[in-house]
Amino acid sequence: MTADPTLDLGPQTRTVARIAAAVTDEQLADATPCPDYAVRNMLGHLIHLAAAFRDAAHKDLGATTDTSPTDAVPDIGPGWREELPKVLDELAEAWRAPAAWTGMTRAGGVDLPGAVAGAVAVDELVIHGWDLAHATAQPYAPDPAALQACHDFLLAAADDADRGDIFGPVVAVSDAAPLLDRAVGLSGRDPGWRRP
Repeated sequence: MTADPTLDLGPQTRTVARIAAAVTDEQLADATPCPDYAVRNMLGHLIHLAAAFRDAAHKDLGATTDTSPTDAVPDIGPGWREELPKVLDELAEAWRAPAAWTGMTRAGGVDLPGAVAGAVAVDELVIHGWDLAHATAQPYAPDPAALQACHDFLLAAADDADRGDIFGPVVAVSDAAPLLDRAVGLSGRDPGWRRP
């Protein structure tokens, strides 16, 4: 359940930033594949998770890394259009350091090995990129290396009794389906989800 420490998160963070930049103000209240999150909440979640995993990479443990993502529904502030791409760039840069992938760190209030934290960060970027793209009717082509790492991480956790509240029940998807659809199904989402 770890990711390759040579994986560069930059291509995937740039993909997510491009999708976010195309979100209109009129779409902020629209539904997403996450039932409790509107688009604005998904954007807020991306800001918070990027900051948390940036700090987890640096082993800079504190408020950003100690807060559980289930503590409150995230939201955006007035400067989110500048904040999100900045923190996504910082996240990618932080995980380029080999030390980020070693030792122990913390994210979401959970202590975990650096390599596992890196895998979780990749999963979050790929799956929430899909969430945001689908919610705003945008095409989505995740970074192939990040997608493969995300799929492998989710597949390894598919039968884990400790999946907890992080993932929903696995949605069955054909083995012949595209890799992205299979990853989305493993995350507990329906790859066929469409905006209401």
